[in-house]
Amino acid sequence: MKASSYHTSSDQWRKRAAKIELNETQKQEIKEAFDLFDVDGSATIDVKELKIAMRALGFEPKKEEIKKMIAEIDTEGTGTINFEDFFAIMSVKMSEKDEKEEILKAFKLFDDDGTGSITLTNIKRVTKELGENLTDDELQEMLDEADRDGMEE
Repeated sequence: MKASSYHTSSDQWRKRAAKIELNETQKQEIKEAFDLFDVDGSATIDVKELKIAMRALGFEPKKEEIKKMIAEIDTEGTGTINFEDFFAIMSVKMSEKDEKEEILKAFKLFDDDGTGSITLTNIKRVTKELGENLTDDELQEMLDEADRDGMEE
């Protein structure tokens, strides 16, 4: 029973990773981080070193996140993670990080006054720069749709 759940969780990470295209530098960074902890050349690292290896790649994983990943990958309780699983985890994490960075860049483009929120004035400026002709009502409607906390920004 455990073996099938191992393959399911491990396969889920690998399936997600298969959809992600990393550049050669990213692939090399993952390999180097893994090799740093695979001191005996066994092609596995200790699960206790996962957090440190992730930090070496610029991530700050929370304890709960690490526990969840280990539970999903190491369901047989071997205490180790192989390179394929590590590569799959890090590929997914790198793609998520890139997406967050892109979203933050876009947000900062709108939030040119650095207030931490996007106002009607911010949206008007960006649409004007992009050559879009939208009315104030249309822009306000967009803002209202995105306004989750009701602060009108």
